Amino acid sequence: MIRLVLFDIDGTLIRSGGAGVRAFGQAFASVFDAPQATEGVSFSGRTDHALLRECLTRIGLETTPENVTRFFDVYTKILQELLEVIPGEVCPGVDDWLSALKLLPHRPAIGLLTGNIQRGAELKLRRYGLWHHFCFGGYGDDHEDRNRIAAAAYDRGAQHLRTALRGDEVLVIGDTPHDITCGRAIQAKVLAVATGAHSVTELTPHRADWLVQDLRAIGPAEICL
Repeated sequence: MIRLVLFDIDGTLIRSGGAGVRAFGQAFASVFDAPQATEGVSFSGRTDHALLRECLTRIGLETTPENVTRFFDVYTKILQELLEVIPGEVCPGVDDWLSALKLLPHRPAIGLLTGNIQRGAELKLRRYGLWHHFCFGGYGDDHEDRNRIAAAAYDRGAQHLRTALRGDEVLVIGDTPHDITCGRAIQAKVLAVATGAHSVTELTPHRADWLVQDLRAIGPAEICL
């Protein structure tokens, strides 16, 4: 039985129309006068701190606490502005999944497992009316390694439930190979969805426990009970 469900955000819960990527680029232009820093960088499934380190290295700067704070202060302000003007959407099946999880006879705890810093995660999910579903999670603030973020989310889920958890009592839902890998790192079950940048064909070799086009194709009762 699944007792903890951990959701990725971008491409899994929502599609923000590239607001996060654009905010990263604009923040680099504003803070470091380096609009080219994010050109050609792969964002899919990456953590905010890993992306920041890569982009700073590309322009010859170090990932100092001062640079991190300056960047994310500006990034979150720009992100909030862009989320209001760039069209986006909740991914198919998400609202029904969240509602159905809460109706299960043994309701699992619901959390986040995301590379977004917590403030960025909150801005994105508030914009699409989903933030209230999640009272804990693992975030990009915890570590730049997604596997370490998964461990943080796992631990907070256990604390929320006030009990120890086995890996097979945890379900990770995500849309990238990185999500599958970090789920495996905590020995969780993994449901992969092709609602982000990766198709079913591209996700198949990574051997998630379940792989669907979107969350309309499978219900919580088929996995969690």
